[in-house]
Amino acid sequence: MILIYTTCSNQEEANKISNHLLAKKLCACTNSFPSTAMYLWKQKVMKESEVVLLIKTRKENFKKVQEEIKKIHSYETPAIFSIAIQDVDEGYKNWLKKETE
Repeated sequence: MILIYTTCSNQEEANKISNHLLAKKLCACTNSFPSTAMYLWKQKVMKESEVVLLIKTRKENFKKVQEEIKKIHSYETPAIFSIAIQDVDEGYKNWLKKETE
């Protein structure tokens, strides 16, 4: 199991990406929450409201999830990276596997 982290321009975009990935069975669950991002973009410091989207899936789904996010994401260069999970409740892990088959 991995978590895939990405940020979205707003809750609507986070919901759109979540629905898309869930419909394709590329993830079992997502969580989203508001965030403030400060970053460098083209040599300027930017500060914007965003929505963080955490995607729970199998490690082998990373490339597919990444491709699908890039197809529909509004950002030119979205942050998309995985966070390795060391320990997972066995029941939750089994549910995740079942939902992403």
